[in-house]
Amino acid sequence: MVNFGKKLMANRVQEWEKYYINYKLMKKQVKQYVQQMEEGAKDRRRVLKEFSRMLDDQIEKTVLFFLEQQGIIANRIQELGEERAILLEHPEISKLSNLREAYIEVGHDLLKLLRFVDMNATGIRKILKKFDKRFGYKFTDYYLSTRSNHPYSQIQQVFKHVGIAAVVGALSRNLVELQEHQGSYLSLYDQPSTAMVVQDPVISLIQASVEKLTRSTNFLKFLGQHALIQEAEGHVDERRYHFVSLLLNLVNTFLYMVNTYIIVPTADDYSMSLGAAATVCGIIIGSMAVAQVFSSVYFSAWSNKSYFRPLVFSSIVLFLGNILYALAYDLDSLAILLIGRLLCGMGSARAVNRRYISDCVPNEIRMKASAGFVSASALGMACGPALAGLLQINFKLYRLTINQDTLPGWVMAFAWLGYLIWLWISFKEPVRDTEVKNSSPVDAGHVDAGALESGLEQPLLKGSEQKQNDDEDEECNASEEGPEESHKPATSIASAYRLLTPSVKVQLLIYFMLKYAMEILLSESSVVTSYYFKWSTGPVAIFLAVLGLTVLPVNAVVGTYISNMFEDRKILLGSEILVLLGILLSFKVTSTYTVPQYVSSALITFVAAEVLEGVNLNLLSQVMSSRLARGTYNGGLLSTEAGTLARVVADATITLAGYLGESRLLNVTLLPSLLICVGSIIATLLTYNTMY
Repeated sequence: MVNFGKKLMANRVQEWEKYYINYKLMKKQVKQYVQQMEEGAKDRRRVLKEFSRMLDDQIEKTVLFFLEQQGIIANRIQELGEERAILLEHPEISKLSNLREAYIEVGHDLLKLLRFVDMNATGIRKILKKFDKRFGYKFTDYYLSTRSNHPYSQIQQVFKHVGIAAVVGALSRNLVELQEHQGSYLSLYDQPSTAMVVQDPVISLIQASVEKLTRSTNFLKFLGQHALIQEAEGHVDERRYHFVSLLLNLVNTFLYMVNTYIIVPTADDYSMSLGAAATVCGIIIGSMAVAQVFSSVYFSAWSNKSYFRPLVFSSIVLFLGNILYALAYDLDSLAILLIGRLLCGMGSARAVNRRYISDCVPNEIRMKASAGFVSASALGMACGPALAGLLQINFKLYRLTINQDTLPGWVMAFAWLGYLIWLWISFKEPVRDTEVKNSSPVDAGHVDAGALESGLEQPLLKGSEQKQNDDEDEECNASEEGPEESHKPATSIASAYRLLTPSVKVQLLIYFMLKYAMEILLSESSVVTSYYFKWSTGPVAIFLAVLGLTVLPVNAVVGTYISNMFEDRKILLGSEILVLLGILLSFKVTSTYTVPQYVSSALITFVAAEVLEGVNLNLLSQVMSSRLARGTYNGGLLSTEAGTLARVVADATITLAGYLGESRLLNVTLLPSLLICVGSIIATLLTYNTMY
């Protein structure tokens, strides 16, 4: 394997030599800084200032040349366009063919320019990583926090992809119009997307490269990052993808969320029918989350070897758990009911669902699959309470009681049985291919499309969740971590925790806070509304279903509009403040507590928490270590554990607060939410400049 410095020298365009970053100089300077600091000649502040200035100069040199070359290409397209206009009036086959070849040549020059950007981008990533290793200091955090979001940032200017998109659009339109027999359409823009003609290969290569180079903020992108599904290393083998298997994973996600929330409107009534207090509903609801804390780990580990077997096990355990939940009524046993819910939690296969999308879905549709994961979760969250509201039946079937308390268990048991049969018949275990595909050497005089696409999959300053290139710099001495070690996934919760930066820890705290606030709101809703407003199961179910139905519209607005208007960290802080406002408005501070106050404060809290969850996981996916993108103890598992732990603590809080009486339940449970929310806001402000 060739180290990056040698690869840069071998693959650079000779006439552009002086415009590449001077990787060798910067690497040498890093070594000098280490020596000077050891000798006391320079302090850390001065080193950071000097190296920042050097890196700024190198990036500026590269960016300005890129913009210059982009302008030259645009001028060439304009000149060819004038020639095309003349030839279309007086067509000559030979000249039209030559003109088309000229456009294709421009396309190859654009590919060469994109390759230039890719090589420099890789160099910048590597020198930042090398600096961090040598100094044991997160210089990358410092550098990006002061450069990435600055209005004059050279880094950002490269990826304002309007210029490249305009060039690609001009090339595509002109090449299409030069092709013969293109029907009655007057222009490329008049053709519906479903009737697009076959593009020239060079245009397809450029578009594939640009799609990987840019980071769009559309709705699917936002939902995909909401799911915190890590990008698979390289391209997924098409043999691993099976649509029905993906659909089965999404249905598993949907059914599990329905299973989680279908009991919320009736949990208090069920607990009282078994001789317990209404507030024991917190334990009933939370027992599923308790088991999920442990099940997430073994399912994550199991998915390293198989996807089919964990899903089968999950379905069987959930079937049995729901049967026990339903039978607890006739057995008059709270213990059986809790065991049933614990079994349901042990069947949580969300780690498998995430992992399947990450590892087995091709890159071009992975974002849609990730959005489907979030949509399935949201739909299940809404359908659970709504379904509970419809199950208002009371009759005997032999010795079995069928009523609003037991029906959720029976319905979900048969749902999981049907799912298990479908799974057994239709699921296709993906091919396990452990071979690492290395790119062949790229000839200096030609652009290798595969290598280019692979390289451009990473932006200029890569998010931490993305993988390092296969050509990791091997020149490292004893003080540096070798490339294999830097790629090795975390092997335990403790080792995963050590990989977390302060900003990532704060974002996990935020995730804990929002899940805690949402669980308090949802789990105690039946008790609170029954005590203050005398609501029955029906109104509670409708209220919770409406809350669940806000998830997708809110994410659509945030992902499509708000995220394009404000930085993620600004939305993050604003959402935290709104959650705080919702919690404050929820407190009972007067002698009366009205429905408008409760409903409005609940909507503010829930909607703000949903916005906060999406933005927080979006940021988390960008800054989390690449070593947490794979293996058992990955970023998705850590966020799941943080959220599940929050739910466990919240449900335990409800049960404990119940001993103080239902009249005090609301304020007592809201107080921890308030304190955790204030703490997360303070932590956000302290680490604000490292959230990028």
